Amino acid sequence: MVTNHKVLGPPTPLILRNDGVMGEYEPKIEVQFPETVPTAKGATVKLECFALGNPVPTIIWRRADGKPIARKARRHKSNGILEIPNFQQEDAGLYECVAENSRGKNVARGQLTFYAQPNWIQKINDIHVAIEESIFWECKANGRPKPTYRWLKNGEPLLTQDRIQIELGTLNITTVNLSDAGMYQCVAENRHGIIFASAELSVIALGPDFSRTLLKRMTLVKVGGEVVIECKPKASPRPVYTWKKGKEIVRENERITFSEDGSLRIINVTKSDAGSYTCVATNHFGTASSTGNLVVKDPTRLLVPPSSMDVTVGESIVLPCQVSHDHSLDIVFTWSFNGRLIDFDKDGDHFERVGGQDSAGDLMIRSIQLKHAGKYVCMVQTSVDKISATADLIVRGPPGPPEAVTIDEITDTTAQLSWRPGADNHSPVTMYVIQARTPFSVGWQAVNTVPELIDGRTFTATVVGLNPWVEYEFRVVAANTIGIGEPSRPSEKRRTEEALPEVTPANVSGGGGSKSELVITWETVPEELQNGGGFGYVVAFRPFGKVSWMQTVLASADASRYVFRNESLPPFSPYEVKVGVYNNKGEGSFSPVTVVYSAEEEPTKPPPSIFARSLSATDIEVFWSSPLESLSKGRIQGYEVKYWNHDDKEENARKIRTIGNQTSTKITNLKGSALYHLAVKAYNTAGTGPYSVTVNVTTKKPPPSQPPGNIIWNSSDSKIILNWDQVKALDNESEVKGYKVLYRWNRQSSTSVIETNKTSVELSLPFDEDYIIEIRPFSDGGDGSSSEQIRIPKISSAYARGSGASTSNACTLSAISTIMISLTARSSL
Repeated sequence: MVTNHKVLGPPTPLILRNDGVMGEYEPKIEVQFPETVPTAKGATVKLECFALGNPVPTIIWRRADGKPIARKARRHKSNGILEIPNFQQEDAGLYECVAENSRGKNVARGQLTFYAQPNWIQKINDIHVAIEESIFWECKANGRPKPTYRWLKNGEPLLTQDRIQIELGTLNITTVNLSDAGMYQCVAENRHGIIFASAELSVIALGPDFSRTLLKRMTLVKVGGEVVIECKPKASPRPVYTWKKGKEIVRENERITFSEDGSLRIINVTKSDAGSYTCVATNHFGTASSTGNLVVKDPTRLLVPPSSMDVTVGESIVLPCQVSHDHSLDIVFTWSFNGRLIDFDKDGDHFERVGGQDSAGDLMIRSIQLKHAGKYVCMVQTSVDKISATADLIVRGPPGPPEAVTIDEITDTTAQLSWRPGADNHSPVTMYVIQARTPFSVGWQAVNTVPELIDGRTFTATVVGLNPWVEYEFRVVAANTIGIGEPSRPSEKRRTEEALPEVTPANVSGGGGSKSELVITWETVPEELQNGGGFGYVVAFRPFGKVSWMQTVLASADASRYVFRNESLPPFSPYEVKVGVYNNKGEGSFSPVTVVYSAEEEPTKPPPSIFARSLSATDIEVFWSSPLESLSKGRIQGYEVKYWNHDDKEENARKIRTIGNQTSTKITNLKGSALYHLAVKAYNTAGTGPYSVTVNVTTKKPPPSQPPGNIIWNSSDSKIILNWDQVKALDNESEVKGYKVLYRWNRQSSTSVIETNKTSVELSLPFDEDYIIEIRPFSDGGDGSSSEQIRIPKISSAYARGSGASTSNACTLSAISTIMISLTARSSL
C-alpha cells in the first residue's frame, strides 16, 4: 500500500492424484502467537493459532495452570483466534493452543503478561500549618510494575536532609519555618508511565487573637459538679497559657488542672470557685487575654422520687416526682415509658402531668391497661444539671388468651382438648372455661366438661354431651380473681363420629289430600340431631285396629311429607301412623303412634233453607242449614258464600268463607238500594260441593246525608240542654228514625252515646271538664252524617249558652274547611 508494488512468492506445486485419496497426516501449526505477549490493563488481546492437517484438525484453547479461561473471552474463525477484552491481572498466565485430529495433535504455548501505568490511590492536599509545627504528607499509587516515588519543591528535586525526611511516598517536615512554604509535588512512575500530585504548603505566623474565640461570658455549674472553661485563641506558634481569677494567678492543684490546649478544668466545684476568670496567651508575636464569669448554683435533688407500684387494670395512680432546686434556674420535667418519651398531647387519654408547682412533676396514669406495665423514668433538667429516677409499674389484669388449643381425640359425643396457658398478667389463673361453636349454634356456647370445674393448673379436659356427626370448633377462656380474659384462637374444626339416631320426628300428623290418598306429615329432624350421614325416614302406617304395618323408606333428610295412594283406600278412614329415622349406623326409634285420616270426599249436597235479609244500606245477613251428608265420607269444614250485584255478572261475584259449623254470616260494604244475588256451598279438604239455590235481597236506602243543623246548647244547674233542627231525608234516603248524641271528655278517647227520637236532649254532666259533642241521625239504612264536633268548655257560672254552626247553615265557609264555633257566657239575671 506504500510502494504501490506487489511481490510474488515462490510457486507451490499442485499434484493431481489419480486415485482420489489424499494422504492423512497429523496437525502442523503454521501460524502461532509469540512466546511472550505483554498486555496493558483494560486492553483487548488477540491470540492467533492456525494449523494444517488431514483430517482438518480441531483447535482448543486452555490455560497451562488448569484455571478456566475467563467467560468474557471470545473465539473467532473456527476457534483460530482467542480474544480477551478488558485484560486484568487475573487474566495473565501461560496459554496453550491445541490442534488435534485422528492422526495426532500439536501444541503451541505463549505467556500473557500484565502491565499497568501508575494510578493514584491517595493524593496530597493543600495544607496550612503554624510555624514551628510539623507536617506529614503521604501519596500512594498502584501500577505494574510497582511504581517508584520522588518529591519536588517548586519544580526542583527534594532530598532528605535535616528536618526533611523522605521515605517512599511519604514526606515529613519537622519544626516548620517560613522558608518551607511552597508548592510540593509527589511523582509516581514505572516504565509504562509517570503521574504527578501537587499541593501547597502555607506557613502561618500569628500572635494570639481572641477576636473570634472569646471566653464564654458566663459559665454555669452546680456545687460538686465539674466545669471546663475553654481558651482557644488563634495563634501561631502555639502560645503559652496562664489563668487568673480576678487578679490572682490560678495554680494547679488536686481540683484545678490545665489541659494542653489551654482549657481550665475544675472538679468538685464549691461556691468559692465562683468569680471572674481570665485566660492569658503569649507567643513570639504577642500576648492577648479574654475574661469570663463562673457562676455556681445549688444542685437539684429529688425529695419524693417515684416508687415501684403494683396495680390492677382500670385503676388510676399518681407517680410522684418532687425536687428541690435553685429557683433562679428554669426547670423542666419529662417522663419516659419503656424508653420512649411520653407525649402528653397524643397520650392524654391515660397520661397527665399533675402537681401545679415548679418543684413537682407528678405523673397521673388514668384507667390503667395491661399495656401500661413497664419502666417509668422521671427526668428533671436545669441549665446546670440533670437527674432522673426510675419506677417499675406492675399491672395485674385478667389473663391473656390461652394458646395452641388442640383436639387430641374425638368420639361421637366427647372431645379431648389440651392447651397451653397464656400470660397470667401477674394474677394466677383460677379457672378455665371451654366454649364450642357449630354451624348450627348462635355464636359460642359454654359446654360441659370433665372435670366439671377446670382449675388454673389443669391444661387438658374432656368435653362431653356433644352431638354425633357435627363439626365442632373449640376455644378456651381463662379467668383469675380480677376477671375473665380474652378467649383463645379457635381450634381446628373436627367432626364428631357417627352414632345411631336418637331424635324422632315431631308433630307427626296428616290428613287431607286428594281422593284415595293418605297424607302423612312431620317436622324434619334438624341436621345437628341426625347423628350421621345417609339420614332418612321410615314411614309406617296401618288401618286403625289392624296388626301388621306397611312401611316405606324416604332416603332424604329433608323429607317432611309422604302420600300413600291406592284406589281401594276408603275415604276418611282412620290410620295409625308412626315415623322412624335411620342413618349410616343403622335405624333409630319411631315416633309415638298417632291417628291420621285418609282423604275425604268433597261435599255432594248443597246447603238447604238459604235465606237473606237486609240489615242496612251497606250490610246484609245470610242464613242456611247444614246439608245432610254421610259422615263416613268426610266432614264439612265450612261454607263459601258468593254474592254479586244485579248489575254485575255472576262470574265476577265476590266470595267469603266461614269456618266450622257456622250457618250464617254478615256481608258488608255493599251499595244502598241495590239488588244482590247470593248462593252458598259447603267445602272440606277434598274440595267444594254444589251451590245452593240463589236467593235475592235488596239493601235498604242510604241513611240521610244531611247532618243536624242549628245546634244550640244551654247549661243550667249541672245540666246541658242541646237543641237542633230536624233532619229531613231525601227521596232516595231512609227516613230518620231518631238521633244519636255522642259525647266524651276532651281528655278521653272513649265515647258515650244517647239515642233519642226528638230534636233535643238533656245531659246531666259535671262542669269541671271540657266536653266534645257531636250529633248524627240514624235510620233503617244506618247512621247518617255527623254534625261538626262541638266543644263545651268547663263552666264555673250558673248559666251559659252557645251555638255551633253546622255545614247546612255555614256553607259559605266550606271552601276553607273551617267551622266557627261561637261561645257566649253571661251571669244570671
